[in-house]
Amino acid sequence: MSTVHTATGSIDSSELGRTLIHEHVFVMGTEHQQNYGDWDEQARVADAVSRLDELKALGIDSIMDPTVLGLGRYVPRIQEIATQTDLTIVLATGLYTYNEIPFQFHYTGPGLLFDVPEPLTELFVKDLTQGIADTGVRAAFLKCAIEEQGLTPGVERVMRAVGQAHVQTGAPITVHTNPHTQSGLVVQRVLREEGVDLGKVVLGHCGDSTDLDYLTSLADAGSMLGMDRFGLDILLPFEERVSTVVELVRRGYADRIGLAHDASCFIDWFDAEAKEQAVPRWNYRHISEDVIPALLERGVSEVDLETMLVTNPRRQFE
Repeated sequence: MSTVHTATGSIDSSELGRTLIHEHVFVMGTEHQQNYGDWDEQARVADAVSRLDELKALGIDSIMDPTVLGLGRYVPRIQEIATQTDLTIVLATGLYTYNEIPFQFHYTGPGLLFDVPEPLTELFVKDLTQGIADTGVRAAFLKCAIEEQGLTPGVERVMRAVGQAHVQTGAPITVHTNPHTQSGLVVQRVLREEGVDLGKVVLGHCGDSTDLDYLTSLADAGSMLGMDRFGLDILLPFEERVSTVVELVRRGYADRIGLAHDASCFIDWFDAEAKEQAVPRWNYRHISEDVIPALLERGVSEVDLETMLVTNPRRQFE
């Protein structure tokens, strides 16, 4: 057992309970929202509390929220929501980019115009050990991304900074990957070079793939497979997502699987009505209402579910 930092303080890892490993509360372009968005702060907070309470009532106790710089993270808002719901919110630090480093870091770092030690590593470690900005809320895990553009210089710089912060703190890592380019293999190589324990790495969005050879190779190297986009049937149909998990469990990989939706209470990347029409099951309820019954019907045991929902997320912090 060990301490896990949450939006409302520290808990023991045993208190996490059933945990969805990749869920956002809000995803937005903050600058765009401030200039052009129709934003009602209290209405959005109340809506988020209602949705999270509903998730708690369905038997989920905690979510890991990998909303970091680049995704519109604003911790005071999450703090306010967390004090009004019994569901535990575990926050991350890191930086989300598919290409370039933001200009706040673009010219500053090893070998750059302002040649200093990597400021990203310093920032991530501070968020983990002291708190995010002046909120007093400590991040509990790290987040970075790699997409079809591959290991661009900016992506690699962030990934190595995340790896260095892990080595200094022991914090687990979640990485947004594109399984169709097998970028999880690139992630494992880069993080291994930085001395990362691959058993502390969740390779996000593996659930978008049915390539069992690829998925088992990642799991055999120690990492957790993020089967974490249930509801995004437009990317891979429900039946194929379920079948892939069932087969992985049959092959003995239940201890390398985490479940989630990658959903949110609010995301400004899409028109809300169009999103609902395109992916009507992309919400926090889908795993509890549809996925778990389907897995049980296909032979996944309650013990396997407990492993994927309780033991595996908890092990990331222990």
